[in-house]
Amino acid sequence: MATVIFFHSVYGLRSLEHEAVERVQAAGHKAFAPDLYDGLIARSIEEGFEFKDEIGWETICERAEWALAGLPASTVLAGFSMGAGVISSLWPKREKTAGILLLHGVAPIAENARKGLPLQLHLAEPDPFEPEEDVAAWRQAVERSGTAAEIFRYPGGGHLYTDASLPDYNARAADLTWKRVIDFLGAIDANA
Repeated sequence: MATVIFFHSVYGLRSLEHEAVERVQAAGHKAFAPDLYDGLIARSIEEGFEFKDEIGWETICERAEWALAGLPASTVLAGFSMGAGVISSLWPKREKTAGILLLHGVAPIAENARKGLPLQLHLAEPDPFEPEEDVAAWRQAVERSGTAAEIFRYPGGGHLYTDASLPDYNARAADLTWKRVIDFLGAIDANA
């Protein structure tokens, strides 16, 4: 059984993250999704960025670190969009993490990333927040790092294509993403 922590997008902790926790738990894993916005939920992406700026990036990352305090060192770090950025602040301090799961956003590869560390990325194609040249540079960094990365692109959906509450939603891409995520976590569990 893997332990997974999901960090939310710029919108705040919403149904997307709650449903992710439920899916992962239904597959036999432990899962958590902390509220890094302390109850604030954005009605638009613009409002979400305002909340992020008001709270401050340092505070958001401190809250994420606190949420991890009681969890195993091997906890899988998972992030939705902005949550991928949160992972980038934690990953260098979590050398024993069992895996990295990036949904709708990339995170810089930690300089101390373990060779063979399971990493999975799911991105819309194209993604307005992840320009192709940035994704190409990220792929090169992944190759240099020696992590065991799987990169999946999904045409036809918007940035947060797994979020059924947004116009970005693409049911087919979302279903395939969740199948791949559950397989990824099952492989981590089998190798533990």
